[in-house]
Amino acid sequence: MTDLWKDLLDCLDLRTPPEEGGRDAAITVFEGGNQQLTYHRLFGGQLLAQCVRAASLTCPGKSVKSLHVLFPRPGGSDEPVRYEVERHHEGRSFATLAVTARQSAGVLATASVSMHAVEDGRDHQTAAAVPAVPGAERSVRFDLLPFATRSAADLDSPKPEPAEFELWMRTPPVDPGLAPAVTAYATDLTLIGTALRPLDGVGQRDAGRAFTSGVTSHTLWFHRPFRTDGWLLLRQHSPIVAHGRCFGRGDVLTEDGSLVASYAQEALLRFTQ
Repeated sequence: MTDLWKDLLDCLDLRTPPEEGGRDAAITVFEGGNQQLTYHRLFGGQLLAQCVRAASLTCPGKSVKSLHVLFPRPGGSDEPVRYEVERHHEGRSFATLAVTARQSAGVLATASVSMHAVEDGRDHQTAAAVPAVPGAERSVRFDLLPFATRSAADLDSPKPEPAEFELWMRTPPVDPGLAPAVTAYATDLTLIGTALRPLDGVGQRDAGRAFTSGVTSHTLWFHRPFRTDGWLLLRQHSPIVAHGRCFGRGDVLTEDGSLVASYAQEALLRFTQ
């Protein structure tokens, strides 16, 4: 786990390419390394997390409020990803950015990002109560998530289940400034599996055999500052599978029930049998 976790943190350490360092341009450029995984293409969660980091580094006085990301083509792990960040607007309270992720094959992802300087205001939420964190016996493993995860449900149950899934996550100690990027990374993994739960005999484990899938768009909203080295609940629901696509959405809540983020995803989902 330690090496995989360090690998993820290394990917979030975006750098300015030497040829871009002295420029004062409307577009800020970063370069990010890739995770060393056996996965057959770049994990979309990596691109989401790096888009969040690119935006945060461009406007360090503000935090990411929301981002909407499209994935026009898959990326490869053999080439760093170039992130071009364009400021459409930057005021005292808000900023609007466009982030483009590229490799030599072309554009991998485009993101529209809204930034906001933290400010005080009334605080109210409406969210269902958070259950107790499952015990260690409910630990689950996802190869792409290099931190502790637990769930009271089996995402790969062969029998039909409601299209709902609750996953608890907790990272090792980490700078809270990385929390949005790390959480964005985690939200990309299990929504397709959540959409598959009502289908008899098909689960996320059957990817590449019973079905092919690929995320086409992913949106996140961040509501409050938070940390990832305390338990977080990813509460997910998928209302529809239709026309070769699936759709899901989720909330991220702290152990004490504070709603800190929300997300939604659409993905290609084609069945081969």
